[in-house]
Amino acid sequence: MLDLRILREHPDEAKQKLARMKVTPGEIDHLLELDVQVRRCKTEAETLRAQMNAASKELAKAQPEERDAKRLALRSMGDSIKKLDDERQDSEESLNQILLTLPNFPDDRVPEGSSDADNQQIRAGGVLREFSFTCRPHWELGKSLGIIDFDRGIKISGSRFYVLQGAGAALQRALIAFMLDMHTVQHGYTEIYPPFMVKQECLTGTGQLPKFADNLYHDAEEDYWLVPTAEVPVTNLHRDEILEKAMLPLHYVAYTPCFRRERMSAGKDVRGIKRGHQFDKVEMVRICSPETSDAELESLTANAESVCTALGLAWRTMLVCTGEKGDFNAIQYDIEVFAPAAKGDEGGEWLEVSSCSNFRDFQARRAGIRYRPAAGAKPELVHTLNGSGLALPRVMIAILENYQNEDGSVTIPEPLRPYMHGKTRLEPQK
Repeated sequence: MLDLRILREHPDEAKQKLARMKVTPGEIDHLLELDVQVRRCKTEAETLRAQMNAASKELAKAQPEERDAKRLALRSMGDSIKKLDDERQDSEESLNQILLTLPNFPDDRVPEGSSDADNQQIRAGGVLREFSFTCRPHWELGKSLGIIDFDRGIKISGSRFYVLQGAGAALQRALIAFMLDMHTVQHGYTEIYPPFMVKQECLTGTGQLPKFADNLYHDAEEDYWLVPTAEVPVTNLHRDEILEKAMLPLHYVAYTPCFRRERMSAGKDVRGIKRGHQFDKVEMVRICSPETSDAELESLTANAESVCTALGLAWRTMLVCTGEKGDFNAIQYDIEVFAPAAKGDEGGEWLEVSSCSNFRDFQARRAGIRYRPAAGAKPELVHTLNGSGLALPRVMIAILENYQNEDGSVTIPEPLRPYMHGKTRLEPQK
């Protein structure tokens, strides 16, 4: 959530920044009008309360013939105060609803653009594999290897679900364990195993609510929400807390399944496991003081890139443009890996496996996460960051397609073999 004081004191600058995120000047003007109403009602009500207190004292000293008139005056003041309080509350609710949906100020480095074609490549690694045979898409490999069952996934849960079985389930589990070990042992993160259901205020704190409620799964009876990403429970570990400066930065990593309503146009990405209502992800979350957050973003992104490198995948890191980045981060890097047959007859595709974002104090303001810069100092808001490290199943897609062999087998990347009990290949079923 943006700082209302900045919007109030620097409206022209705020409008200019938010125009990059398609917010009109009129929306900011309306918000500021509501802010004026809230403050006016509060001031007038406080003035009337002071007058009412004084009048109450006068009533106690008044002559009997004066008391009825003074009681009427007090009643009138009470009615006016209630009317002002009701008006302030209505304006305040409207103001807060707007604040909860306004996007963050984009960093000056974020390029202008309306689609992923406007993203800027800033780094790349790995080598694109050249094939001497026609490579097959992962949905064909998954079936021939006997590791992905689409029909039974649909039978038990419906479209956009699938079943991993045998070596496919083991490979998924190996990837999760490998990534968690890499981030904890090599990169120094603290592993968290959070609940997969959270309270509404957690999703409000990280920004998914109220704006993206339609994309979430909700148990209305218990008011639990299935997590769309581990970012939600892990960031909220410190909701409404004041941290000591010595505790920062905090580096957390967590595995969770992720649940999202995928709303796609008819016919888009219908084959394979690229898009689903449930998928697994290893997520990195950082909480730090403001002066270090830019460096923390670079380090976080490097950690995600290193997973791609370790798995031997060709990858690239893109600085995401204004029209494609998340509404609530200030700057976002997307890391993509190449899958040579992910589009079937159309060939290969770069698949996003991580989005690394710096939210600055946007989430912290909503979630009430602060730190004390020094002993006795006034608490200030922390900065929060997160990024996938990495997201499945797209890593699975890239591995199956890049490591396939002409005989239909798939070589298991060397770092995953210890987690597969030394298994080196996935063989087609006879």
